[in-house]
Amino acid sequence: MGVDLSDLISPVKRSLEDFRGKILAIDAFNTLYQFLAIIRQPDGTPLQDRHGRVTSHLSGLIYRTSNFVAAGIKPVFVFDGEPPRRKARTIQGRVEVKRRAEAEWREAVEVGDLERARTKAMQTSRLTGEMVEQSKRLLDLLGMPWVQAPAEGEAQASAMARAGAAWGVASQDHDALLFGSPVLVKNLAITGRRKLPRKNVFVEVEPEEISLDATSSRLGVTREQLVDIGILVGTDFNEGVKGIGPKKALAGIKKHGRAEGVLTEAGVEIDGLDEVRAIFLEPRVDPPGPVAWRDPEPQKVEGMLCDEFDFSPDRIEPALGKFLEARKAAGQASLDAF
Repeated sequence: MGVDLSDLISPVKRSLEDFRGKILAIDAFNTLYQFLAIIRQPDGTPLQDRHGRVTSHLSGLIYRTSNFVAAGIKPVFVFDGEPPRRKARTIQGRVEVKRRAEAEWREAVEVGDLERARTKAMQTSRLTGEMVEQSKRLLDLLGMPWVQAPAEGEAQASAMARAGAAWGVASQDHDALLFGSPVLVKNLAITGRRKLPRKNVFVEVEPEEISLDATSSRLGVTREQLVDIGILVGTDFNEGVKGIGPKKALAGIKKHGRAEGVLTEAGVEIDGLDEVRAIFLEPRVDPPGPVAWRDPEPQKVEGMLCDEFDFSPDRIEPALGKFLEARKAAGQASLDAF
């Protein structure tokens, strides 16, 4: 889930076309989980092939990514590596949440409450190593670059943005700001009309742009202080302080300058405070290198998706067309520049 700084953030509404020509480093795990959660049958069952293998992640990759490239966006997917030791508590907590949600999903299906079933099913998503490898393989065939991070994918993506190898990071989490990305783009993978859970109400979800400099300036804090605010609230790497939300954490940091003063005043401690700071301020990342987009291989994409995973050729052809048109447009732009 990452750190929740929603109460302090003022995003700017955007459209996909606003990011035309920009390289976006996409938090791959975060995005694939979005696909697994949203792309489901009415009762919450994920899309599957005839062998019972989940295909929601592959569906999201080809159909949603085709919309990115059609809008002129240049995506590069960044995959998580080994999680920091301090993330073990969060990972175990997520396992427990999924276990409870699975039981509640089955109960809802049994009584015919499809609305509740779908809501609970969205909380059960699991991204396996096999799914990750399938995703990388499909991206290769689509000509889309991807990067393997040594640790947190969001940290690697943010390092790419800081170095100018990407314009910004696309993720649903605010962690990218703490990792130092100049720009965070939210809702990129879930843009469109969405139904609110358990309500017969539909909303239009739009991309949101959040600037680190603008956020820091408006709040009157440095990035280092924003990290301390996140730590006080609670991150994937530490438990926050009970009773301290984003606004109270901001007030405390502006009063004391650092988390230590806030903790002393509250009479509490955060185990491994400096270690958590270092995860954000000195993350384990590889030096950002150049990335390249290649021509897609339509026949191999069809072979993988249609022959192996039962996708309909009629459905994937329009998506493939968008990748081909994007590459054609990129080639023409290069010729014009020459």
